[in-house]
Formats: sequence, structure tokens, C-alpha cells
Amino acid sequence: MTTVRAGFGQRLAEATAARGALCAGIDPHPALLHAWGLDESPAGLERFAMTAVEALAPEVAVLKPQAAFFEVYGSAGMAVLERVIADSREAGALVLLDVKRGDIGSTMTAYANAYLDEHSPMAADAITVSPYLGFGSLAPALGIAEQTGRGVFVLARTSNPEGAGLQRSADETGRSVAQSIVDAAAENNAGAEPSGYVGVVAGATIRPGELDLSKLNGPILAPGIGAQGATVQSLRSTFGSALPHVLPATARDVLRHGPAVNDLRTASRRVRDELGALLNA
Repeated sequence: MTTVRAGFGQRLAEATAARGALCAGIDPHPALLHAWGLDESPAGLERFAMTAVEALAPEVAVLKPQAAFFEVYGSAGMAVLERVIADSREAGALVLLDVKRGDIGSTMTAYANAYLDEHSPMAADAITVSPYLGFGSLAPALGIAEQTGRGVFVLARTSNPEGAGLQRSADETGRSVAQSIVDAAAENNAGAEPSGYVGVVAGATIRPGELDLSKLNGPILAPGIGAQGATVQSLRSTFGSALPHVLPATARDVLRHGPAVNDLRTASRRVRDELGALLNA
């Protein structure tokens, strides 16, 4: 297991300083494939995904492929995903692989080795993980991420409405489940400079003030801009003083402008510039 020189918090800070705070999703959803004039086949998937990489990887700080849309095509789809990861990183983008893995013991270790170990062909700069078998079950992923200079984003308060009932419910301390996850992430990030490697997922659609993110000392992945209803302008009221640590994520709001490479780049630059104006206001 080879150690990456800089930790994920530092590498993310450098990437967003150079390219702006935007995480662009690569979601080869069937509806988007059809909108681009492509069919639901490995060839259509490859054309879609690699066009998105060509357009966005030289432009944005972070690319977020959604693994499920590749897995559905079997080994051919996974081969495309390997290319997406490799080509995106070669073009200078960090890759956050949206896999939402969560398990226990040796199985969690295997997931972590698959997506975070330096020698794995699927290794990304960071992955999403689910803590709902207990935050402690994520220990293998946290350990490997720390050793290799990679990151994890732990689902805390997600943007889907179905998650609200569970994530807002109180634990034995009276905190919401989502807040307890944020607090556990903060413990792993304590003392890290410029920030830690354990981020959380907190949807851009959540209620303002719903989470106390002041002690996280890590990145906040905020999906939900565009198709799910959140806007760039609403981020300030949603996240308040934590806004400088927010990594806003959007997929369809950019991808719907394809398949022309220049149109995709223009769309990503528009969102990035809006975010830059917000953060610098």
C-alpha cells in the first residue's frame, strides 16, 4: 500500500483553489443517454462517459462518477469506469467515486482495498460510504484512506426526501442521527491542516441550521443543485458559516447541455463562476 504524498484535505484545497469549488457528476442515466442520441449499450456508455471526461476533467476540481450506472453494464461498464478514473486524474481532476459502500469487517476492508488502495485499478481520490451499520464499521475504509492520502465522504443528511425520517431521528444522546455522524467525522479530522480527510454528505436541500458543521474540519459534499431543487444562491442560507468548506455537486444541470464538448464546458464554467461569486461575496 503506497502512501500518497499529500493528504486528501490538502489536495482538495489545492484543487478548489486552482479550479473552483465544483464537483461535477458523471451519471450515465438512461434518460441522458437518450437525450444525447445514444443507446443503452456499453458503446453508448463509453461515448457518454468519455465525452464528459474530455469536456470536464481539465476544467473542474472534482469529478464524481456514479458507479451504479456503470455496474449495470457488467464487466464492460466497469472497464469504462476504470478509464474514467484514470483519464480524469491524468487531466488534473480529483475523482470522487460515488459508490456508497458500507459493510463490516473483512467485507468493508475488501471494499476499501478495491476503491482506495494505491494498486487497485479502481482506486479513486475519495469515495462515498454509508455509516448505517454503525460509524465504527467504516474503520477499514478510514484507515486505508488515511494511509494512502485519500478521502471518504460519509452519508450524514442526504438530499433524498426518504432519508429524512431516519437521519433526523434522535439517538440516545438527543442528537439527530445525522449530527452524530458529523460529530464522529469531526473526531477523525481533529487537528488536521488545512482540513481532514473525512468529509460528510449533507444535501444542498436540507433545512438551514439543521446540522452543526462548525467542528467538522473537513469537506462537505452538497448534492442537490439543479434537478433536486437547490440553487447556488440557496447555499449561503443552508450552510451559513460552513459555506467555505462546501463542495457543491451537480450532474444533470451540466450534463443536459451535452453532447457537444464546448457546451458542456460552458455549462460547467457557468456553475463554477456562480459558486465563485457566492464564495467571494
